[in-house]
Amino acid sequence: MRHPHTRTTRHARTPLRRVVGALTTGLLCAASLAGPALAAPAQRPAAPALADGLALTPPMGFNNWNSTHCRADFNESMVKGIADLFVAKGLKDAGYRYVNLDDCWALPQRDADGKLVPDPARFPNGIKAVADYVHSKGLKLGIYTSAGTRTCNSAGFPGALGHEYSDAGQFADWGVDYLKYDNCNNQGVDAKQRYTTMRDALKATGRPIVYSICEWGENKPWQWAADVGHLWRTTGDISDDWGSMLSILKQNLPLAPYAGPGHWNDPDMLEVGNGGMTDTEYRSHFSLWSVMAAPLLIGTDLRKASQATFDILDNKDVIAVDQDPLGKQGTVVSSAGGRWVIAKEMKDGSRAVALFNESGTAQRIATTASAVGLPDATAYTLRDLWQHRSYNTAGTIAATVPAHGTVLLRVSADPRWAAHPPAVELGLDGSPLLEAATPATLTSTVTDLGRTPARRVSVALTGPDGWTVRPSSPTTATALATGRTLRTGWTVTAPAGTPTGSYGLTLQTRYLSPTGQGVTSTLPLTASVVVRPPAGTSYLSDLPWLSATSGWGPVERDTSNGESAAGDGHPITIGGAVYAKGLGVHAASDVSFYTGRACSKVAADVGVDDEKGTRGTVTFEIWADGTKVASTGVLTNAMPAQPISADITGAQVVHLVVTDAGDGNDSDHADWADAQVSC
Repeated sequence: MRHPHTRTTRHARTPLRRVVGALTTGLLCAASLAGPALAAPAQRPAAPALADGLALTPPMGFNNWNSTHCRADFNESMVKGIADLFVAKGLKDAGYRYVNLDDCWALPQRDADGKLVPDPARFPNGIKAVADYVHSKGLKLGIYTSAGTRTCNSAGFPGALGHEYSDAGQFADWGVDYLKYDNCNNQGVDAKQRYTTMRDALKATGRPIVYSICEWGENKPWQWAADVGHLWRTTGDISDDWGSMLSILKQNLPLAPYAGPGHWNDPDMLEVGNGGMTDTEYRSHFSLWSVMAAPLLIGTDLRKASQATFDILDNKDVIAVDQDPLGKQGTVVSSAGGRWVIAKEMKDGSRAVALFNESGTAQRIATTASAVGLPDATAYTLRDLWQHRSYNTAGTIAATVPAHGTVLLRVSADPRWAAHPPAVELGLDGSPLLEAATPATLTSTVTDLGRTPARRVSVALTGPDGWTVRPSSPTTATALATGRTLRTGWTVTAPAGTPTGSYGLTLQTRYLSPTGQGVTSTLPLTASVVVRPPAGTSYLSDLPWLSATSGWGPVERDTSNGESAAGDGHPITIGGAVYAKGLGVHAASDVSFYTGRACSKVAADVGVDDEKGTRGTVTFEIWADGTKVASTGVLTNAMPAQPISADITGAQVVHLVVTDAGDGNDSDHADWADAQVSC
């Protein structure tokens, strides 16, 4: 369950909405957003003492909270329907086992004997009947309570603090197989004490119950919980939002040494399918959770899920990465410029490699077999886990990765590498920003990464109907040897009057392997039709942005950021001064504008909005074409607005970036007050 912590006032029960303009362009600087979270943990913990044979791979299943919260549609019918779909849609065969109930399953009061009472409106036949039904499908049932006097929902359902043995006994009698134990209303009792008591209570029942510690990472459970629970939350609550997913990823990645069979880092449930992100972003979410050996708990109502959602959740190649019995969590190989390489050691000696593009425009991401820990070999087999295709590579592992996308590969020093065609990398050089009726020059690249040659190579670039796309150099090559590239120039013109916005381009190559096997490879790309700002000085809040991402809630025009739905902010106020114009964001955030090399200066008054009291610490940065040209130090709510300005002469794209100053993004409501651009 996602809950407002005692130390924050997030609107945790309302799905957040990401605001994206025509096209996110330029680099979202990983260094500026990652902060110290990428520092390595101090030491590897001792092996867990539970040794009960449970959760030897990360638990997989379903939890209702992300899709239903405490609404009436969370009931017995839903739970049974999910169990039915696990079987009917093949999710059980893919490894999903747990059908978990979250908060609001009980009545607000215990009975006269101090026992928990299932809500008869939601569960008229009780929890045992639901467990029996789930078990009849070959699945397992999970339940929820809190290590406090009440659970996290405002209705005040009973928590287990002081009732651990009684509640654990009820759960066991009902046939519960998994307990999620939250952290609300804990009365200040030591976390390790509270969670250890429930561990002992569960053990006393004699029933094998997977124990999920939902302590939000506040007391660093990875340092002490390996002999307490089977998994522990490492972060605050996830939201169905790109910024939230990204923030949690960066907090969880450095904790890799603490994960292993029977003791897992838990970066919270999956949001795949809930609608706040694109399918590309959901594939990244699923890929990254898998390479981190995270629990895979579906958070969408599968009764309403699209086929695209099922295709993501049922990708057995990706699931195999998550469920690898070696139990290693992936580690960061590199992350410069938002180009992440994350590698996970597998039991068979192969490596799962995630090439993750944090930024909002397609980027080439590259590494080598040696860098991800593979031994020297003549060549390697490289399997694309989303395309379900295998290739050979001489050692380079590279791809042009779409904005917010992830290419997930499994690479091995396989003596059968020659049975596969050579890996070929597609790329497109040049700016994807076009002004209507103005020709733009792009260059496509087709590079042979394989140990064997690619023969009869051809390339094609296509755009929307009505666009002119013409090659200015050859589009074919008789053969490409290892490391050789076919470069083709293209002139691309959007018709006059084309509205601003994002448009799809498709780069495609065809080639033959040495054995005559035909291969077609396609790279979807995005171009954006843009207009320059008007001459003179303009408020940025009056101009269209290329992209806008925010840690919580959308970027707001001329109001503060209210953390949740669009339009829920207040007048921008810093140090008691009220501003009529500006941009309201929540760290970490990035708002980009097209300046078309026609502007000279950006200026604003910046600070933490007064609406969050004394909390909030941020830094403000201005980036011009990938170079940081201005920044503040750490600003707090106690400070008045600070001026910031930058010379952006010659820049095509300007980014306004806010970081969390390295201490997490609690209450980081940041304002670009009176933000203006001079052109």
